Amino acid sequence: MADSSFDIVSKTDKQEVSNALNQSAKEISQRYDFKGVGASIEWSGESIVMKANSEERVKAVLDVFQTKLVKRNVSLKSIDTGEGTPKASGKEYRLEATLKDGISQENAKKISKLIRDEFGKTVKPTIQGDELRVSSKSRDDLQAVQRMLKGADLDVALQFVNYR
Repeated sequence: MADSSFDIVSKTDKQEVSNALNQSAKEISQRYDFKGVGASIEWSGESIVMKANSEERVKAVLDVFQTKLVKRNVSLKSIDTGEGTPKASGKEYRLEATLKDGISQENAKKISKLIRDEFGKTVKPTIQGDELRVSSKSRDDLQAVQRMLKGADLDVALQFVNYR
């Protein structure tokens, strides 16, 4: 019997992020507590820039954005805000967030080790660039791997694709 396999990837749906960003911008422009504080959120190349005239307002803009992302089923692990403290530039505070795409080599090795420790030789994880392929003779083992990884506390958002 041929081996079954699936791929573990970390991809962010840019369209959903864009929709969440547009909803956040609309809410920020209409909410009373954001009136007169120069609060805004927008794309700046590949990153998202949030601005306001105080550190607390920038964090509130980030909170609105994160709420919209959760409602659109985008994992907050796929957004990187650096250390999360707004930087003062002139009279305004700015916070930049970037989208994480792909699994880093360090995380791929960590996931691969988790799978090998848990399942031994019955399941074979293989690192392929910024994704992992997991193969096994038993489909039940592959489903157990997916359940285990969903329950694991990893700092990367995972999706399972190409299940064969």
